[in-house]
Amino acid sequence: MGFMQDNACQDIKVLTVERFGKAPGGGPAVVELAVENPGWAVRPGQFAMLRPRDWGAADLMWARPFSIYRADAQAVRFLVAVVGRGTDRLAGLAPGDSATMWGPLGTFFAKEAEHPTLMIGGGIGIAPFTAYIESHPRSDLLRLVFGHTLPIAAYPWPALAAGVAAEEFHEQGREDLARFIALLEARMAELPAEGLVLACGPLPMLKTVKDLALKAGVRCQLSLENRMACGVGACLGCVCRTAQDELVQVCTRGPVFWAQDVDLGGEVRK
Repeated sequence: MGFMQDNACQDIKVLTVERFGKAPGGGPAVVELAVENPGWAVRPGQFAMLRPRDWGAADLMWARPFSIYRADAQAVRFLVAVVGRGTDRLAGLAPGDSATMWGPLGTFFAKEAEHPTLMIGGGIGIAPFTAYIESHPRSDLLRLVFGHTLPIAAYPWPALAAGVAAEEFHEQGREDLARFIALLEARMAELPAEGLVLACGPLPMLKTVKDLALKAGVRCQLSLENRMACGVGACLGCVCRTAQDELVQVCTRGPVFWAQDVDLGGEVRK
């Protein structure tokens, strides 16, 4: 019922579309899509469901979930990695086109003004951290590590890294993986016991971050990137298993979980 009252579908206009890098097929690799803000107040880590108003083909009818990259009174912005037909359609939108979205949805990252925080983004999982940095009262306590397989030109890196200590790692082959893990381990070792780790990215990276955080004895939150169709707990397409062996919807109980509360080895996917 809360969805119908607070997160109902809304048709909104596309304001701007900025494209970065090149995908193997020749189109953009990542797109920054800005749409009208229908009055949302967003907290970093939340997401929205988004689709073009005229999806067209029946197999493209489902909206896609996207972390909210930035939001102000005028616009809600998303970073869209072009990985399939649905995201390709979104990347092809132009200013003035109509889209349908609902949100803001889900839980959000903890924000602690007194404790150092390490943010770890993997690929398009970098998206929620720009809003986090911009809204944090102590940017001097923040550090960002960004791991990616696409060239850095495929991302708006200057905007992502603005105002915070940041480093990026371009993983180009399996031989780079051990070096990236070593980098994460070193950055966690620099945190005090009360430090905080936040991570968003693909499941293998989140498993690694969880293991390293537990080993380092620091607190950690993970934002899961499960597939979703509705975003409001109705379709059961994004279920994961908790540490208490309970099956829960990532869209309503997450996407942000404390690392010790979620079993990343027992995810249920459709």
